[in-house]
Amino acid sequence: MSLKIIKILFNLWFFLIIGCTPLAAQVSKDKNDYIVLIHGLGRTSFSMTFLGYYLEEQGFKVFNLNYPSTEYPIEQLIQNVKKQIKQAKLESANQVHFVTHSMGGIITRFYLKENKIKNLGRVVMLSPPNQGSELTDSLKNNVNILFRFFTGPAGQQLGTEPSSIPNQLGPVNFELGVITGNATLNPLYSYLIPGEDDGKVSVERAKVKGMKDFLVVPHSHTFIMNSHEVREQIVYFLEYGQFRR
Repeated sequence: MSLKIIKILFNLWFFLIIGCTPLAAQVSKDKNDYIVLIHGLGRTSFSMTFLGYYLEEQGFKVFNLNYPSTEYPIEQLIQNVKKQIKQAKLESANQVHFVTHSMGGIITRFYLKENKIKNLGRVVMLSPPNQGSELTDSLKNNVNILFRFFTGPAGQQLGTEPSSIPNQLGPVNFELGVITGNATLNPLYSYLIPGEDDGKVSVERAKVKGMKDFLVVPHSHTFIMNSHEVREQIVYFLEYGQFRR
C-alpha cells in the first residue's frame, strides 16, 4: 500500500472520528471553567477519577473532592466540603460547575442552599436520592446495625420521610440536570424499591422540583458515571443547559 493511500485512509478515519464527534465534546480548551466532582455514600474520589479524566479532555479543569462519607452526619460532612471548596480558591474561574453521584447530589443541594457562589454554572447529578430512597427506609428499619456499620450516620438521613435531609432541602434554584438509571445489579434491593430503579434509588425519587432536565439511561447506580453515553450527556448539559435527545 502506497504512502499516499495510507494518508488518505488516515484522513478519512480522522474525519469520521473527529468530524462526527457530538457537540458536547467540542468544548473550548481555553475555557476557565471548573467542575467540582462529589462522590457518593460509601465511595471515595477514586470512583469519579475516570469521569474526571474525561472532563479534563473536554477542556474543563477538575477538582475531584474527597470527603469521609460514612463517618459523620450530612450536616458535618457539609463543613468538610465547604472547607475544601474554599481552599480550592475557585473564585477566579469563569464558571464553577458541579457533577455529583448519589449522595453527592444531596451534599451539593445542602451546600448551595447555604453558600452563594457568584460564578456558579450548572449542576449534573447522577442517580441522586433527591426525595430519599425506599431502600434506606427498609434497611434502616430491618437491619439497622449492619446498615449503620456500612453507611454511617449519613446513610440514616436518606429516607423518604418528610424529616429526611433530602426532603427538607426544598426545590433547587440553580440550573440542574438529573441523570438516573433503570438497570439494576441487585434484584433483592430492587424488590424493595417501587417502580423502576437503578438498584439503589427509584427513578421517581431521583427527581426534584426546579430541575431543568431529566434523563433515564439503562445503567445501574454503582457504575453510572463510567458510561460513555452519560459522560457525553454531562458535557452537553454543562454547555447547553439540556440533555441531547
